[in-house]
Amino acid sequence: MKFTGVCLITDDVISLMDFYKNILQVEAVGDEVTARLGVEGSYHIDICSRQGMENLAPGSTSEIGHGGCTLEFEVDNVDEEYERLKNQNIKFIKLPSTYPWGRRSFWIQDLDGNIVNIFTNVNRGIA
Repeated sequence: MKFTGVCLITDDVISLMDFYKNILQVEAVGDEVTARLGVEGSYHIDICSRQGMENLAPGSTSEIGHGGCTLEFEVDNVDEEYERLKNQNIKFIKLPSTYPWGRRSFWIQDLDGNIVNIFTNVNRGIA
């Protein structure tokens, strides 16, 4: 089994697509029903409207909520990314901090409440 990406279900595909395009600085294609953002490697983030999912499989979204996951993105320099994003209209959950296990990270929240962990490994010997 090979992991290839994640699909976020939302009520506003366009806004969530624009949020991730800005944060990740990647290209995206899509409309109000579905969108795809390419990330490094062969991975992707899909965004699908709740109604689009219901059209594919009626009842499939009746028990789900929003904001139930954390997406993690490794960057070369977490402090540079923080400086790039800090004056934008983004909700910061945790400011840059360094942890004993070798990561320096900050957290932001997307429009649906999902946490986005942006991090740098400061001690490559520890993951």
